[in-house]
Amino acid sequence: MADRIDVHPDICNGRPVIAGTRIPVQTIMEFLGAGDSIDGVLEAYPTLKREDVYACIQFAVRDRSINSGSQAD
Repeated sequence: MADRIDVHPDICNGRPVIAGTRIPVQTIMEFLGAGDSIDGVLEAYPTLKREDVYACIQFAVRDRSINSGSQAD
């Protein structure tokens, strides 16, 4: 996962993104949260790989601030 997610202050205001893109993890999680399938996400973002989506899910689980907008207690 670590090689698939980047956090850099100069890219998307420091929000976590899929490595080599400007696609925020949060965007992918919003697609999934709205009921889109992984295949649907891959259709919307054809440059992504299934492993990128899995990395977003793993990142979101580890860092709940993606979903809540604040640090987890």
